[in-house]
Amino acid sequence: MVNEDNIILNHEGLSEEVKDDPLMGKNVEEGKVVKEQEDVGFKELFEQNMQNVQFGEVAVGQVVQINSDFVMVDVGWKTEGKIHIEELKDDNGDITVAVDDEIDVFIERKESDGGLILSRKKAASMKIWDDIIDACNANKTMEGTVVERVKGGLSVDIGISAFLPGSQVDISPVRDLGRYVGQTFDFEVLKYDRKRNNIVLSRRAVLERKREEEKKRTLETIEEGKIVEGVVKNITDYGLFIDLGGIDGLLHVTDISWGRVTRPSDNFSRGNRIKVKILSLDREKERLTLGLKQLTEDPWCTVVEEYPVGCIVTGKVVNITDYGAFVELGSGVEGLVHVSEMFWTREIKHPSKVLSVGEMIDVRVLNVDPEGKRISLSLKQAMENPWAALKEKYPEGSIVNGIVKNIANFGVFVGIEEGIDGLVHISDISWKNRVKHPSEFYKKGQEVEAVVLNIDVENEKFSLGIKQLEKNPWDEIDSKYGLGSVVSGKVTNIKDFGVFVEVEEGVEGLVHISELSHKRVKTASGLFMIGDTVSAVVKNVDPEKRRIRLSIKDHESPPEKSPVSQYLNTSENITSNLGKALSEMKFPDIKA
Repeated sequence: MVNEDNIILNHEGLSEEVKDDPLMGKNVEEGKVVKEQEDVGFKELFEQNMQNVQFGEVAVGQVVQINSDFVMVDVGWKTEGKIHIEELKDDNGDITVAVDDEIDVFIERKESDGGLILSRKKAASMKIWDDIIDACNANKTMEGTVVERVKGGLSVDIGISAFLPGSQVDISPVRDLGRYVGQTFDFEVLKYDRKRNNIVLSRRAVLERKREEEKKRTLETIEEGKIVEGVVKNITDYGLFIDLGGIDGLLHVTDISWGRVTRPSDNFSRGNRIKVKILSLDREKERLTLGLKQLTEDPWCTVVEEYPVGCIVTGKVVNITDYGAFVELGSGVEGLVHVSEMFWTREIKHPSKVLSVGEMIDVRVLNVDPEGKRISLSLKQAMENPWAALKEKYPEGSIVNGIVKNIANFGVFVGIEEGIDGLVHISDISWKNRVKHPSEFYKKGQEVEAVVLNIDVENEKFSLGIKQLEKNPWDEIDSKYGLGSVVSGKVTNIKDFGVFVEVEEGVEGLVHISELSHKRVKTASGLFMIGDTVSAVVKNVDPEKRRIRLSIKDHESPPEKSPVSQYLNTSENITSNLGKALSEMKFPDIKA
């Protein structure tokens, strides 16, 4: 920079010898005039250059000097200005320019000494505003880096700070804005206010424009039946949405696999790239239906050959319900083990108590329905049937010992083997005692002895008897109580149709109401009470049905007959005999 102080000659500083020298003095005086004339010329030139400088504008300057505090820059017209050194340092404190570098500077003002104050940062800001205005007017994009999360959105550095609303971050709503911090994207300028230094950006507009371009290209190339690759964009309970490039297609849960898919999220994640087949395409509505399982052959087409009825296969438990467990036999092929086909002996309250998802088990194929895509399986039939072994181990008539496991109103359950109980029916508890309820004689945990009556392997039933441990008293009833013999016993039960009399322990006979008395009897309770001792005549014995008919009235003497009744009986006898005699007589045939 031209300094006026440098072009002024210090005449007063000359020595006396020079002043007194006529020639030298003359030359000095002439030089002084010349200098004064040159000084006027430089002043005019400097003033003219300063008038050419446009304050408040950006100019291109050349670095001419670098010192510890300032960098001197020539902005043209022999005019220099200074920039504070801090404006030209990077984050590490290193100076980013060198002598002779050309840089953009903002001309702020003139100092009192005539020098210029310049700014590199303001020059950059001025240029950025030009770019912002151009981008907004011409729908161009600007690159920026997300700096931090602020209220309502994000702060973005595009050279100066700009605001990105949360609704303009992505095409779909974003919950976690913080994950964008530190990332660099392209943005559109929605609006700006230079006076307030406000700029509003949109990344969504950029994505939407790109998506529209991709969609157009995609719709031009795709068609039904074509196999394409896409990215998992969203996951729901009913399927996946696949981005094929600007357009989404639905991969329904039923088209993911030939087998069962309970939750798509167990097998897929957002961002996964997968190949799918286009099942249907509606270009007008821009709807796509996709299929994944259609890329492979339907395994149910060959399931009959691969899993014949009766074979034993190994499978994995993939789902458990109240009624059974689903077992995967192969890719896309599942079968059901019903709860009734799980174990031979164990009582299953819920399949989850004995099986777990992921467990490998052996099962027997019971039935195959390719059309309905159903296979019936059995877990227990893949194991030895303990009921068959039980029948061999305990033949009928053998005596067993067990513990009372449960008592019902119809009998007693006795544990014989692990998981196998035998039933003593109420009718097989005692020959002699009338059993109203088994709990009168047995308790849970009590050890009992019983006779094996029958083992039904097919229906898994084990019948036991306790009374069979003793001899059947009815086997000797015929010889002990002949017809017409008289027996005595106590009344054990009274019914409207008669009374039961115990003739010996465990053996009862019935006296019908018509056999109670020679007189007409309306109800038995009026004649006898339980515990009364009576005598009766044996009328009939049926050992197979275990019945004895008794008669009390036949044991009693018949009442004396009155003269009238005797007469009636005599007349009846005479009439009866006369009729009989006449019927037996033979008369000759009388012909007319």
